[in-house]
Amino acid sequence: MNPSTAFARVVVDELLRGGVTDAVLAPGSRSAPLALALAAGERSGRVRLHVRIDERTASFLALGLAKASGRPVPVLTTSGTAAAHLHAAVLEADASGVPLLALTADRPPELRSTGANQTIEQAQLFGGAVRWAADVGVPEEGREAAQNRYWRSVVARALITATGALSADPGPVHLNLALRDPLMPGDDDGGALDGPWAGRPDGAAWTAAQPPPGFAATAHRLPPRTLVIGGDGPAHAAPALDGSSRWPVVSEPSSAAWAGSLRGGVLLLGAPDWLAAHRPDHVVVVGRPTLSRPVNALLADPGITVETVSAVPRWADAVRSSTRVTRILAGSEGDGSDEDWTASWRAAADRAGATVDAVLDAAPELTAARLARDVVAALPAGALLVLGSSTPVRDVDRLAVPRADLTVLANRGVAGIDGTISTAVGAALVHGGPAFALMGDLTFLHDLTGLLTGEGERVPDLTVVVPDNDGGGIFAQLEPGEDRYAEGYRRVFGTPHGRDLVAVAESLGWAATRVSTADELPAALGLGGPHVVVVRTDQRAEAALARDLRAAAAAALHG
Repeated sequence: MNPSTAFARVVVDELLRGGVTDAVLAPGSRSAPLALALAAGERSGRVRLHVRIDERTASFLALGLAKASGRPVPVLTTSGTAAAHLHAAVLEADASGVPLLALTADRPPELRSTGANQTIEQAQLFGGAVRWAADVGVPEEGREAAQNRYWRSVVARALITATGALSADPGPVHLNLALRDPLMPGDDDGGALDGPWAGRPDGAAWTAAQPPPGFAATAHRLPPRTLVIGGDGPAHAAPALDGSSRWPVVSEPSSAAWAGSLRGGVLLLGAPDWLAAHRPDHVVVVGRPTLSRPVNALLADPGITVETVSAVPRWADAVRSSTRVTRILAGSEGDGSDEDWTASWRAAADRAGATVDAVLDAAPELTAARLARDVVAALPAGALLVLGSSTPVRDVDRLAVPRADLTVLANRGVAGIDGTISTAVGAALVHGGPAFALMGDLTFLHDLTGLLTGEGERVPDLTVVVPDNDGGGIFAQLEPGEDRYAEGYRRVFGTPHGRDLVAVAESLGWAATRVSTADELPAALGLGGPHVVVVRTDQRAEAALARDLRAAAAAALHG
């Protein structure tokens, strides 16, 4: 057996022994030995293999698989620019704490810095964005047995590091795999993988990090007027909070705390008069808030003490206001919480919610804002919802009624729009039930290769809902959308694409439906995936509606 083939089979064997159940690859020549080993694992029923023609799509697919399952997922590429295409997903995995394994095939050292074809300096390609990087030594003829232990130890360390099993800090790992010719197995090498195949000894699923043994935070009494802010983060990194919490909770949809959140809590924070009369004395931050300017303004208020809860040694403190970091949401049933104050927050959220419902329902057309509210309300219990960055996740944050029976994910680590379809496909493939994604038209167009499903690939039960405002509609709701910038708005911010997204989706093999009224939406969502639902909206009208909703909510709170 040639060294590259032996190396590849050992690496794949150790990945699967370490708990990997899904792997993603994009085709290439230098990565052929590992691709063939993964294919052999798939034929044996020991791994689910996902193949994509675009490395960026492949990496975000792996991100979605890892984010939804909590298990490490490797993504394999060939050398050169193929490896560079993983960078965006690696950055997202870094900021979100997702156990992504970047496996990049490489030319051997003697070909580097020589001008050799498809060769770049990729050993430290991802810099500080990975928890660990290793330039694995080149397999050598006649030393396969001696190198076996080294190869296995590298893979085991990569899995332990990626999952945060010892550090409680999960995230991406990069293994750069230099290989010499021959890359294809010989006639006598067979097609099976050698070595034992076993999962964890207890049969349990490989999960993300658990707290190190013996680590605990000291509980302390929280002030009566404490507000909990929930930001993006995995379930293992946040305490369980539901509607019975004795503190009001204002949470982003992709937070583990969303189920217990006040509906449209950000509208309360954005109403200055109301907030002045109900200001908290203490704020506890769970996860990483990224969506709302009113949240950041509250955290920056010098009159409020801020405490951060984090299960990992990396925590968010964008305005540098946190005075305490703890591992648990402190307090006990004996805490003297201000029940009347908490009740006032809940009553205000109910009033604001009823008001925005009236505004949304009064509009004759199906707006993007109403779409966000209605999609969340219409999904079946147990469904997965992946939210695109930009406007959709913010509309859900402001307008939807939080639900404990949904799994909500979003790429809020770096908050890019790239790779969102692929992330949703990956998450859908491991969810085990119906999955949905809500994303803007530019987010959709940015990742069209995510819709491509090759021969023999699993097809996701995924419905992608796209409010199509023909361009970058979020800018109409921000400073570039102000009238004084109107002259250049369409050209450099509005960026109309002029494409029929139903036809685009159908050209890539997905069924597609155009919906224009609220009454048509439930039936379209019930068709099953793979399916794309397109709702045409207007950038300027949506911006005006957003202003009307904020004003109506503020008026309801003031009254």
